[in-house]
Amino acid sequence: MKRIEMEVTGGCQCGAVRYRATAMLDNAHLCHCRMCQKASGNIFAALVAAPDDALNWTRGKPSVWKSSELVERGFCANCGTPLFFHHLENGRTNLMIGSIDDPDAFSPLANTCTENMVAWFDTITDIEDAGATESNGADWAAAIKESSNQHPDHDTASWVVKGCDG
Repeated sequence: MKRIEMEVTGGCQCGAVRYRATAMLDNAHLCHCRMCQKASGNIFAALVAAPDDALNWTRGKPSVWKSSELVERGFCANCGTPLFFHHLENGRTNLMIGSIDDPDAFSPLANTCTENMVAWFDTITDIEDAGATESNGADWAAAIKESSNQHPDHDTASWVVKGCDG
C-alpha cells in the first residue's frame, strides 16, 4: 500500500467525535464480511486506511468495541455513527468513508470478503434513481435542513451536540 501525504478530516453525525489524518493509504475498498455488515448496519462497509501515526482525534474520543481478538471497532457513543475498523497489529486504522468530510475523495478500488456479498449487490447500479430529495420532497428536505442536529462536513472551532437525551 502506498502512503499519500494529505489532510483528511471527518467525524460522527452529531459532532461529538472528530478526527484529522495527515496521511492516507491507497486501499479504499468495500468490505462485505459479516462483521462489517453488522458494524455498519449495511450490506458492506466502505473503508480507507490512515496510518495510526497520522491519525488524531481532535474532538472527543470514540467508544471502542473489540469485535475479535485482533480487531476493534470505533463509534460515537452519543449518536452511534460507526467510525473505524482497527486491526490491532498492522499500524493502520480503516476509517468509514462515509464519516470522512469529503467521501468523494476515496473511490473504492476493490471488493473484499466477497463470499458474504449479498446476492443482489451487482444490481444496485441498475435500480431506479428517484432523484434528489429537494426535487422529490422539497417540504421534507426543507424541514430536515431547518431542524438538523448534524455536524457540518468540516471542522468547527466549537460545537454544541444537539439531539442527545443524556
